[in-house]
Amino acid sequence: MKIFFLLGWPDISGGTYVIFEHASGLLTLGHEVVIVTEEHIDPQRYEWHSSAADFRWIVLDQAREERCDVAIATWWESPFLLQYIDAVHYIYFVQSIESLFWKKADPTNHDTRTNDLGRQLCESTYSFALPVITEAQWIQDYLSEKYNSLSWLVRNGIRKDVYISDGEAVSPGKKGYLRVLIEGPVDVFFKNVPKTVVLCQKAGVDEIWLLSSSDIDAFPGVDRVFSRVPIHETPAIYRSCDVLVKLSYIEGMFGPPLEMFHCGGTAIVFDVTGHDEYIVHGENSYVVAKDDDEQVVQYLQKLKENPAQLQRLKDGAKKTAENWPDWSVATSSFAQALVEITQQAGASRQYLSSWTKKLKDDSDTRFIAKTAREFTRRESEPRGSTVEFDNFVQLYCWQEEEGLQPDNVHWFHYISGKPVTASFEVLLSGFPFWIRIDPSVRMGVLTIDSIEILNKRTGGKMFACSKPDEFRQLYVTGTLQNLQLNESNSFLSYGDDPQIVLPAINSGEVGDRLKVNISLLESSVVQFVRQHSSHECDKNMESCGAVEGFRQSIGRFARKANNLLSSRS
Repeated sequence: MKIFFLLGWPDISGGTYVIFEHASGLLTLGHEVVIVTEEHIDPQRYEWHSSAADFRWIVLDQAREERCDVAIATWWESPFLLQYIDAVHYIYFVQSIESLFWKKADPTNHDTRTNDLGRQLCESTYSFALPVITEAQWIQDYLSEKYNSLSWLVRNGIRKDVYISDGEAVSPGKKGYLRVLIEGPVDVFFKNVPKTVVLCQKAGVDEIWLLSSSDIDAFPGVDRVFSRVPIHETPAIYRSCDVLVKLSYIEGMFGPPLEMFHCGGTAIVFDVTGHDEYIVHGENSYVVAKDDDEQVVQYLQKLKENPAQLQRLKDGAKKTAENWPDWSVATSSFAQALVEITQQAGASRQYLSSWTKKLKDDSDTRFIAKTAREFTRRESEPRGSTVEFDNFVQLYCWQEEEGLQPDNVHWFHYISGKPVTASFEVLLSGFPFWIRIDPSVRMGVLTIDSIEILNKRTGGKMFACSKPDEFRQLYVTGTLQNLQLNESNSFLSYGDDPQIVLPAINSGEVGDRLKVNISLLESSVVQFVRQHSSHECDKNMESCGAVEGFRQSIGRFARKANNLLSSRS
């Protein structure tokens, strides 16, 4: 069979490792394996795996020109990409329920403020009527109970040629000396690495090591850090430690404890999803209820003070390892699942396209409805009352040859209704250099007092804008409209993507640090009209008629924006 694996990222991680192992095994079995990514991948990014260079790597645009027998989605966004692949059969390889990976929405954090909506979209991908291959019983049960999904259970294997108890160690263990290993990225909240370090310190273990996919060379409280280590070098680290302390909150069927078992150690884990695939409390490891921190500390102290108990758990872990199948067995099961799936009728590309559109339209509608509700609530505030709304200034910068990178965004949090100065520091990377300011994520009125750019090296002012005529020369686009009021730099933001593009910078030196200051006030339309009306009437009673006309104009803008959102919802 010709098999396409849609891959989100090739960097070292447990999920990518599993995909590479199955892909390698399928290649050995005689199948044609192709890794499909959205963008070109530098081969250095997958050098950590010994077989990754054996696959054919292509980008999605190339994949559109080919036909395959099976296209396999491997992460939550990839089912939306299947419509672009010409395949006889489509499969969803689900290694965990990724909607559980999302942090709780934080209205003060630009990156996580809409996580509740993102989580819903992620969860919706399990509603695709596609055959599923998964690696843990709990995932199979979840998909069956919630989505009536038909799935094949293929548990992960282990590299028996790599993970062995006999072999070199980075540093041999010592009798009566407890060295623990913590594994995982330090900045992924559900891996829980920082707190794990603290608990090991509290327990008074003799030495703490960290094996991480994060690009770091040190971490607070850790004696030795091993960063982005190739797979074949990890056993020497495992063999040097007695206990793997793995306190993840979410896992599919996590591999590190099993790898530790094969290398002669034991583990302490939370009762995380998937642990029961091979971990048995008191026999090969200790299993602790999530967030029972004191119990973790007590078990570590017990193993430090009782070498016989430590050895008993290691012996139990060794037996588990001896009975666990290798990757050749696991991939044979994976291949058999593919055979069974391809004997059934496959999904059509038309179905994939229409269901993708439905799910994304539903997600957009939820976002629009949420925005409209917030807009309506703020505009209906009683006179004299104020409701604090979290808001953000976003800043994008790029040199012309690179083009705008949507993911490269700087952001500043502020509270609507209060004057604020948002400051950013950016690196001048080439010429001409462009800066785009998105001053709000809300519908309302923005009064921008000034925008200035300073060169920190020279102390010189590279750009300044504070007068209405100066603002009218800027490129205002997106969901932003200049209200063209005399003596006022006022703009109507009628959506979540207002944009101001500043004139290109063509002076300075590459590498200069630029400070960008934006002074503004964002408020509701009603608040702005009241304040403007009061100010103008106090200044000149004869102008009240003009102000009333302005009030009506703003009202029309507001109704137009609200009607637009309501119609789309």
